[in-house]
Amino acid sequence: MTDSAAPVSDLDLFDDEVLIDPYPSYAALRELGAVVRLPANDVYALTRYDVIRDALADWETFSSAGAIGFNPMVNEALTGTSLSSDPPTHTRLRAALTANLSPRALRGLKGTIEAKADALVEELVAKGSFEAVDALARALPLEVVADLIGFTGHVRENMLRWGQAAMQVLGPMNQRTAESFPIAGELYAWCSAVTADDLTPGSVGRGIFEAEARGEIPPGTAGHIIHQYLGAGVDSTIASIGNVVALFARHPGQLALVRENPALVPAAFNETLRFWPPINAWGRRATRDVEIDGVLVPEGAKIAVLLGAGNRDPRHYPDPDTFLVERNPIDHLSFGYGPHGCAGQGLARLEAHAVITSLSRRVERLVVGPETRVPSNITRSIEELPVLEVFPA
Repeated sequence: MTDSAAPVSDLDLFDDEVLIDPYPSYAALRELGAVVRLPANDVYALTRYDVIRDALADWETFSSAGAIGFNPMVNEALTGTSLSSDPPTHTRLRAALTANLSPRALRGLKGTIEAKADALVEELVAKGSFEAVDALARALPLEVVADLIGFTGHVRENMLRWGQAAMQVLGPMNQRTAESFPIAGELYAWCSAVTADDLTPGSVGRGIFEAEARGEIPPGTAGHIIHQYLGAGVDSTIASIGNVVALFARHPGQLALVRENPALVPAAFNETLRFWPPINAWGRRATRDVEIDGVLVPEGAKIAVLLGAGNRDPRHYPDPDTFLVERNPIDHLSFGYGPHGCAGQGLARLEAHAVITSLSRRVERLVVGPETRVPSNITRSIEELPVLEVFPA
């Protein structure tokens, strides 16, 4: 069969309305094809589950080097990070990044995180009404990551704005990106100058500098790795926990299933991630002419990997637009796949599982007001979610 040209859509992935609710657009793109050319963004978008998973696994054809973001300035700035490199460089950097995020390393944090989450949920339930994003979705990950890496002083105070900006600048050079570059620059400047002495003794951050001193990672890369903990690891976890609260409020029957069967806690988080991924898209670059589902994608083409479109593909998930905690989609795409699968997913699971466990045990029903979303280039999250009333379990 002769390779054919990709179908074309005039959709702009970074249009405000698309970013707020991308799912109608994703469905339309999936129907056009597994790969669709989007001239507005100068990308080939991957839309269906199987092609997305295959591309994420094939780093040699779909490279992250200089391609993870959607503008050249951010790709240049990220040069030398594990996020924006391929093996073998990526392998060495990721080993240092994940050394303290392995299941064994995280086991010691489990009890502390569960206690923090339960105390937070208990306090909020007792209040009877609260703003769920600030009081819970942001409060827990910011404290957990700050303690883990050893951040102190002004760094702790800037974690939220720095983390948000670090994700925002991965988008195209639109107004959101331009406004975020100076803030992301503050984070970059701090990470470029940080030393072991700036971080709490015994922290993971100190351990990364010790690995650099032992020659386990290239000289001068400890700051890059710390940048990734904060830049890539905070905003998406905040989004995921906010989504947990919103979806349980919308679907009290699903919350009841978890309360009746606590073994469903991991499945509930997997379904939350499948249904509302915290990340809209990642960039890649085709290193050769490649055929995808009968379509020729040329060497050098910019690729947009649409995780949320794959997660709602009815070819893979029956009834994909329904939130069902018993589905347990362990193969969802929200943490990526292959060599670049999310390095911090173990920590994110610990935090989210702790929140789900506490909510399901302490809450029968949540009454919420309208959720506020603001368009964001890469992270899809809820900005405000007022909990108006809590019915305790």
